[in-house]
Amino acid sequence: MRKGSLDKQGKILAFAAVMEVTTGLALAIDPSLVVTWLVGMEVSGVGTAVGRCFGITLLALGLACWPDPKRAGGDATSRGMLAYNALIAFYLTFLGTVRHVGGRLLWPAIVLHAVVALLLVLTWRGKRSTRAADK
Repeated sequence: MRKGSLDKQGKILAFAAVMEVTTGLALAIDPSLVVTWLVGMEVSGVGTAVGRCFGITLLALGLACWPDPKRAGGDATSRGMLAYNALIAFYLTFLGTVRHVGGRLLWPAIVLHAVVALLLVLTWRGKRSTRAADK
């Protein structure tokens, strides 16, 4: 790998980080719009405050998982982003199938989070098998 370039896992992390930073900013600015588009429900009062808190959390997650091309590794950030994407995909699926809520972005968000989680698992497994073969 060239110095200063990202490997596959780094590119997936960068994509996921951009996705979470963007969503976090949108939630921090206008949680009602994001929630309506995602789950098809209105929010007000305390829901707006909680939505903004969630937005700040996503912004922090995205920044914390931003890959650094100068550093090797990234297993901790990959695990964090993997856990988030897998869990949010499961929860959003629960909302759509069991609670029967959903806005126009619910299913695309589920697919996007599931794909990112799957790609992180695949690249993590690939890195582990490469490291094991190098030993």
